[in-house]
Amino acid sequence: MKKTLAYVLALVTAMLLLTGCSDKKTEVPQEDIVILYTNDVHCGIDESIGYAGLASYKKMMMEKTPYVALVDCGDAVQGEYIGAVSEGEYIVDIMNEVGYDFAIPGNHEFDYGVDRFFHLVDKSEAQYLACNIKYTGKKDNPLEKIKPYEIVTYGDTEVAYIGISTPETLSKSTPTYFMEDGEFVYNFAEGDGTEFYTTVQTYIDECEEKGADYIILLGHLGDAMESSPYTSTELVSNISGADVVLDAHSHSTVSCRIIKDKSGEEVLVSSTGTKLANIGKVVISASGTISVGLVDFYDFKDETISKYIDGIKSEYEEEMNRVVAKSDIALSTTNEAGIRLVRNRESTIGNFCADAYRIIGNADVGMVNGGGIRADLPKGDITYADVVAVHPYGNTLCTAKVSGQEIADILEIGAVNTTAEVEENGLAAGENGSFMNVSGIKYTIDTSIESSVVFDDKDFFIEVAGERRVKDIMILNDAGEYEPIKLDGEYVLASHNYLLKEKGSGATFFDDNEFIIDEGMSDYQMLINYLTDELKGNLSEKYSDVEGRITIK
Repeated sequence: MKKTLAYVLALVTAMLLLTGCSDKKTEVPQEDIVILYTNDVHCGIDESIGYAGLASYKKMMMEKTPYVALVDCGDAVQGEYIGAVSEGEYIVDIMNEVGYDFAIPGNHEFDYGVDRFFHLVDKSEAQYLACNIKYTGKKDNPLEKIKPYEIVTYGDTEVAYIGISTPETLSKSTPTYFMEDGEFVYNFAEGDGTEFYTTVQTYIDECEEKGADYIILLGHLGDAMESSPYTSTELVSNISGADVVLDAHSHSTVSCRIIKDKSGEEVLVSSTGTKLANIGKVVISASGTISVGLVDFYDFKDETISKYIDGIKSEYEEEMNRVVAKSDIALSTTNEAGIRLVRNRESTIGNFCADAYRIIGNADVGMVNGGGIRADLPKGDITYADVVAVHPYGNTLCTAKVSGQEIADILEIGAVNTTAEVEENGLAAGENGSFMNVSGIKYTIDTSIESSVVFDDKDFFIEVAGERRVKDIMILNDAGEYEPIKLDGEYVLASHNYLLKEKGSGATFFDDNEFIIDEGMSDYQMLINYLTDELKGNLSEKYSDVEGRITIK
């Protein structure tokens, strides 16, 4: 009786906090159909609402209607220590306990390797969906485990769920994971968008032909400019027949956005943000209304799931909580307004990471892409887990002999989207996961010059076709002074295997370079060594402010 009352009170609260929009359909289910959704959890198992809160809310919905589904739109298994230490398995275990019905692969589902991803698919009790992934290799087709869609019958109503993974996966995970014998064997319908839109439309039409009354697209697409032509907005504008798009990838919090499809019909688009800050909720009501919105506060926890999570955390708690450094300041990926800097500006944490690569790697230049810096370092005690969260991908330190021209080219790739403005509509302006944070080097980005970087249809670098945006590249010499880079000169560049060996950021030009350190220590262990051995456990003096390594004009 007490439990039921708690659920009732929670329902009242949640209803008050549910924001979104709705649309009317002619097909009317016998009882409400509730679809709960998450995206970009990134191992935030007990942050904000948390998985225990999600499980509680799901149970409450199941007391109201027999038709409840739970889906995830990707990037669940990577992002914090719990994901790195288990290569995603702990997260899948928790999701199984919560009771997910469907999931789609985000780009980060592949960060532990393709084989590991399919191992997680095998272990998952949720059906993975992705309509736009094809395998053309010579091995047994692993995609047989993944369906393009699933049609579920709720009473006399048919609801189709179609999965869509971003074609950016090829470049925003590790490109070589998708290759065999040096050739790509996985295809995500990448290109100018034509194949992508056509592929999705084909499966929408197929679901309609099979009698689906409602079509829900589960997308890992996002709304960021850098993801064009694969954004959810562009997709909706080029297809017809979908009712709702549940989106992910850009970490945007969108209670509901209405977009007109190719036929002029309204499509409801929503995204929950990241790390379970919200629960997404679609209701196909018995009155024929589709509503989409977010539950942004829910304070009840499922005790069984809480205990299960506590049990997993206890397995690695001692190591996770080991203090490796102290700091009087915090190093943040964002500014005071919450705008993510590491993808469009020099930042203290970007400088710290790049310095670690350069100094531990004994290199001339250190580089790390902004998309590879995933968390802040706190003021006070810095634990092992805090450091792992900064570099959670399991990449390794690499150093290679490179030319000055190759350095100039990778900086140009990173500056493709850079703008003079820091913020645009509450998001980082011109952010780019390939934006290069640097050490031992400084440079200027002239935003008055339009980027002329040319990529192929897999986002691999071809050339800089026009005037370069990156100017005044200076290299720190042995005397501790900056001097102009020599494009025909040779330098030692320290970064990670993703950039130097795996064609990360589309950098194909390092393939034939001589490596000095070929996949050395893990990148998070490198950060720990830099903290403890070089900085003697204290960040405060060196990283209290930026140094002018990157000038944007």
